[in-house]
Formats: sequence, C-alpha cells, structure tokens
Amino acid sequence: MKRREFLTLLCVLAIAGARSATAQDRTFKIGFLALGNPDPAPFIKGVKEGLHTLGYVDGQNVAFELRSADGKPDRLAPLAAELVALNVDLIVAFQTPAGTAAKRATSNIPIVTNAGDPVGTGLIASLARPGGNVTGVSGAGAELGAKQLELIREILPNARRVGALINAPDPFSRPFLGQIQDAAKVMNIDVVPFMLKGADGLEAAIAEMSRSGTSAVIMQPSLPHELTAQVALKHRLPSFSPNPFFPGSGGLIAYSADYEAMYRDTAGLIDKVLKGRSPAELPVQLPSKFWLAVNLKTAKAIGVTVPGIMLTRADEVIE
Repeated sequence: MKRREFLTLLCVLAIAGARSATAQDRTFKIGFLALGNPDPAPFIKGVKEGLHTLGYVDGQNVAFELRSADGKPDRLAPLAAELVALNVDLIVAFQTPAGTAAKRATSNIPIVTNAGDPVGTGLIASLARPGGNVTGVSGAGAELGAKQLELIREILPNARRVGALINAPDPFSRPFLGQIQDAAKVMNIDVVPFMLKGADGLEAAIAEMSRSGTSAVIMQPSLPHELTAQVALKHRLPSFSPNPFFPGSGGLIAYSADYEAMYRDTAGLIDKVLKGRSPAELPVQLPSKFWLAVNLKTAKAIGVTVPGIMLTRADEVIE
C-alpha cells in the first residue's frame, strides 16, 4: 500500500472511531409517562432491567424522567408537555391514556407504548407499519376482555348477568367493552357496563351489582385494581381482569399477556429506536405468552370453587 493511501486509511479509521466513541459516550434521556392505574412501578422496573441487559446503565449512558398522573387523566397532558420541554430522546407511555397524551404532545419525539388495541384507539395506523412517531407492545388486547367471560363461565356455569367496570376517559374502553359485549351475545350473558372516571363511583357501582344479583364483575385494566379487588371481596363478588397484578390485590382471577415478556419486548423496541430505527417502520409487538393467575384465598372467602383443571394450568396460584 502506498504511503498516501495508508495515511488516508488511518484518517478514515480515526474519524470512524471518534464517531463510534461519541455515540457510545452519549447519554440518552428517556421519559416515562403513566396514568398511575395500575401502579407503573413494576413496568418501569422491568423495562429498566431489560435495558440494562442491552447495555444501558442508569447514570452512565441513559437517564430517566418519570412522570405519573396518579390516576388523574387530566394531568397527563401537562406531564407529557413537560417531557417534550425536557427534550427527551424517547417517551415510554404505559397504557393507552398515556400514549394518547404523548402523541398529542409531540409528532417528533419517538414514542414506545404499552397499550391495548393501538389501532382501534388511533395510536397507530397498522400493527405492521405503525406510521408516525409511535410504536410499541400491545399487551392487554381488547380480546382479553372476552377471555374473562370464558373464565367466568368456566367457574360459574350458570352465570347470566355480568358487570363491567369501564374507565370511560380511556380510549381503550370502547374496544374493550365491545369485545365483552360481542362475546356475551354468543354466550347468552347479559353484560351491564358501569362507565366510571377512575375511582369515582367505583364502590357504588359494585354495591349496585351486588344488590341486582350480578354473578361476577370484569374490571378494565386502567382502573384502580387494589380498590376494585377490595370492594368486590367485601361484596363477595367474583372479580376478573386482564391486569396481571389484580389477584395479588385480592381479585379472583386475571388472564393477561405475560408481563415479563412485555417488559423485554418494550426494552428491545426502545433499543432499536435509540439506535436509529424509525417507529413508523417498527411493527407493534403482540404477546406470544399469556399469564393466568388465581387467588385461591379469595375464592374460599367468597365461596367460589375454582375447577382443579384451571388450577393446574394457572401460572400463579395465591393461597
């Protein structure tokens, strides 16, 4: 190799090395936005751990800005605006209300959501090619609402009337309730929806179900699961939800996407976006594993017998 060519090659390698070092030395700023129902702490912890396995170390090459609306939907818009003003590199939105607020706040900053039915709620154009600045993981799909009815029928074969606690401000409420109602027609079950705004009216709704002879209640995941579980238990009403943490709070049964897999998938999408991939072309990840949890202690307290076959296939049995 001639001396001039050799020197040119050395210069090219030096520039490439400098660029690589700059990219590695950069600290990415990630904003987390959550409604606050349910508690986003397990989700945030799981995503952080997933990012850590991919080489992101808090305080070294990544920093986090956490914002929770504490269950108050009207606080999401200003919190999303805060993250935009901080010029974060990416926003992670936990559940549909947070994803909607983030999308309204910016069309430039990439958004990775963990939300149910992102197409039906208008967050993305399609699962394969989301378009815009939003992609993510669809965990609590609307069809899981219908799955709760199947479980109710399995435990309570004579159930004819089921209450549905619906979080009206959440855009996911419409497809979630729609799937329940469609399944109910096939199964000859009467579904009575109670349209709520977070915790407001929740206790009164469950009390009304109890008085009217409702067989069971289904809770939308973005409602306060701890309060719902406690009030349903007080009224001896079997309770179901696609929220994986619901039985841990005293709810009877949860059937949901496997949350640990969702955390890993979310972290993987964040990594791809930070490395330059466009959210518009990153397909939304759908769950490949599901999680069935049963609170046997609650079942005994309200006088419900959970079939042995269901217990054998459950991923978690709380005794």
